[in-house]
Amino acid sequence: MTATAVSVSTNEPQQSNHDVQKSNKSTTFLGRSLKSLLFHAASLILIAVVLYPGVWMVASSFKPSSEIVGNAAVWSSNFSFDNFVKAMDGIGGVSTLTFFTNSLILAVGSVIGVVISSTLTAYAFTRINFPGRKIFFTLMIMTLLLPFHVVIIPQYIIFQQLGLVDTFLPLLIGKFLGADAFFVFLMVQFMRNLPKELDEAARIDGAGHVRIFFSIMLPLMKPSVITASIFAFIWSWNDFLGPLLYLNTPDKYPLPLALRLFVDQTQSSDYGAMIAMSVLALLPVLLFFLIFQRYIVEGVSTQGLKG
Repeated sequence: MTATAVSVSTNEPQQSNHDVQKSNKSTTFLGRSLKSLLFHAASLILIAVVLYPGVWMVASSFKPSSEIVGNAAVWSSNFSFDNFVKAMDGIGGVSTLTFFTNSLILAVGSVIGVVISSTLTAYAFTRINFPGRKIFFTLMIMTLLLPFHVVIIPQYIIFQQLGLVDTFLPLLIGKFLGADAFFVFLMVQFMRNLPKELDEAARIDGAGHVRIFFSIMLPLMKPSVITASIFAFIWSWNDFLGPLLYLNTPDKYPLPLALRLFVDQTQSSDYGAMIAMSVLALLPVLLFFLIFQRYIVEGVSTQGLKG
């Protein structure tokens, strides 16, 4: 009897401790689940707030113009494609295809110019020893602190004296001359992480700077080149101030200036067609970003090789 009583009394504390541990685990699980639920709910609310303007723009492109201004509702019962038909017809006697073509010329030209000039400039700063290299690089970085508005008037006077106003050259020539210090700095930081032993091995084989640049450096710089291309394309596609300054003829307007034509301060403005064209203008940028966005993090991280 005594042995049995001792055995029973011994098992009772063990069972009690097991119940306490089980209760603690259940409480911990409920606490984690509650935190996870609150986190996901807050994330969904934040996503809804961030995406609402885009969703409203897309939905408003199918609304009549009378229901757009002063109406924050997303959906409308008057669903129609008339806004897209008007947008594709163009405005001011110029077709929308012309506006798209002009934007595409500027965006693709900017990408080509930025890639060529920034990679060559970065190679010179990182792989060629010339007098004053550090001074020139410092001066180039200092231009990042210079506001664009400071140089608007001098640049406009120069291009006007050269007879280049109302052409695409003022918007593209700087891209081919390495004037965008941000892209040069991006390439320099990436190229500095590439081992110089590759250059030395190529020189032993008799390769010069041209061969080293095109055969060794450029293939390894693919992530940074694609990153620069994405930013250059988006910035040029969305540029409004540059074309506004240098372009005077409507048939040379890119899409940002074409959108302004739909808003008339003296007569009725066709907001429906303007929003429809905005949606169409957003598609190329969105597709370009989705195709190449996986290279952005890899390019900005400035890691040339992965061991």
